[in-house]
Parts: sequence; C-alpha cells; structure tokens
Amino acid sequence: MDKPADAAYHWEGDALDLDAYLARIGFTGDRAPTVDTLRRLQFAHTTSIPFENLEIILGRSIPLDLETLQDKMVRRPRGGYCYENVGLFAAALERLGFGVTGLQGRVVMGAPDGLRPATHAMLRVTTADDERVWLCDVGFGGGPSAPLELNPEAGEVRAGEWRFRLERGRAELGGELWTLHHFARDGWIVRHTVTMHPQYRIDYAIGNHFVSTSPRSPFVTRPYVQRFRPDVHHVLDGTTWLTEYPDGSAESRELAPADLPKTLSEVFDIDLDDADAAALATTPWLYH
Repeated sequence: MDKPADAAYHWEGDALDLDAYLARIGFTGDRAPTVDTLRRLQFAHTTSIPFENLEIILGRSIPLDLETLQDKMVRRPRGGYCYENVGLFAAALERLGFGVTGLQGRVVMGAPDGLRPATHAMLRVTTADDERVWLCDVGFGGGPSAPLELNPEAGEVRAGEWRFRLERGRAELGGELWTLHHFARDGWIVRHTVTMHPQYRIDYAIGNHFVSTSPRSPFVTRPYVQRFRPDVHHVLDGTTWLTEYPDGSAESRELAPADLPKTLSEVFDIDLDDADAAALATTPWLYH
C-alpha cells in the first residue's frame, strides 16, 4: 500500500511494534497520551536504552528507518545516539496519540564561541490532558529522565536527583531560543540551545550524515557510550570510563582496550558479538 503524501512529516508510528518497545523499556502503565504517561515513558526510555556510537567505530552506517531502529534497539537489543533514540521515541509517542514535532539543537558544551552545527535531535511534545508544551531530550545520553516544560517561569527542575534549568531568549532572526543548563561536575553549564523551528525525518537524515561521517564530528574518532541511571551516569570516552553523580562529583579510570567489551556488557548493558568485540579492541581509532 502506498504511504500517504504527508508521510514524510510523520514518525512511522503505525509501523512500530509498540508492545515490544514498551517491554524493552520496562513500561507497563497506562497508555493514554497524558502528562503522567509522558513522564513515565521518558524515564523508562532514558534509563533503559544506552547511548552509543559503536556502529560508526566499527565501520558501519547509521540508518534511521524505523525497522532498523527497532531491530537494533528493541530486538537485539543495543543502544543508539540522539537521532536513533529520538526516532524510536517519536514513533512511540505518535502511535500513542501525543503531539510530536522534531527539533534540532546546537550542543554548546565546551564550544569557545557557543556555535556548533544544529545536530542534536529533540522533540516538542503536547499531551491530551492539558495545554502545556514539553521538551523531550531522550537522546543526549545523560538525561533528563523527565520532559521539561517550555515555561520561562519554571526555574530549576529536578529530574530525579539531577538538576536542569531552561531559559528562554530570542533567536537572531526572531522566534524562541531556549537554552538548557544542567548541573554537573563543573557546576552549572550550558548543554545546548534549541529553537522551535520544526524538523522532519529528512532533516534528521542530513544531520545524521554529518554526525556519522564528518571528520569534524567527535563520534567518528572514538567510542562514546553512556548509561544513565537515576543516581549515576556512566560515560565511556575512548578508553576512559567516567562515573558522574547528581551532586557534581565524579571519578574516572583508564581501561585497556581488551577490557572494553566486558565493561560495555557489565556497566553499559551492551553485548557485542565476538567479531565486533575483537574489532573494537583493534580498530584504527586506537592509534589516532
């Protein structure tokens, strides 16, 4: 059957194996498109599915069609980076009856002039039970585990023990510009900025190509994996394993390349097959 002419504006929710997805993230609650359901879905997704770029490091591409996302993150199961997580989450929200609009933000962390390409995927979400509008950031790898209300009066928000703050400004060409701050080991830092300009799956395909192939992208140079929990955030950056806590404290340790597959399995819930495990320990990224 031919897809409708406006299929490009949708998130393929009708093709999602919803029961399998909800089982993957451990969600068993009410499925009505309410604020409470949205909060519980985001908590379940962000604390169940890890962030990872291992396919790039292993020399493979990152397709964003829903069938591939389901096969990778639901059936196998593996993790994904922002475009993958957001694509899967958007399909689930659409299927459940939420209002879903794609967004892309600019990651600021560490950028000297605060300007990087708009390559971080997020969602603007509305519910059936009230008029509030929510920013859902399920693909950053470090939370938040709850949607953040797009409300300049909200102030500091706690998602579990983790602290966040949204501020609204004006973009250079008009419209809303929101800045997300989070509290970490360096105190309050700017995570990213985002406008409310709608983004579609074709826009994500362009950003995904840059992030997965450009030599300017950090994700093509070394493994970058995250596992987010209510009380701890694990990060694997190359061979450095960093553990962060909500109070801003952190600790790190160096791993031998041969220890990466075991650490991925035991800490990050990512099990590689023997071939990929061997390739990860010998791939050229180690010699950059």
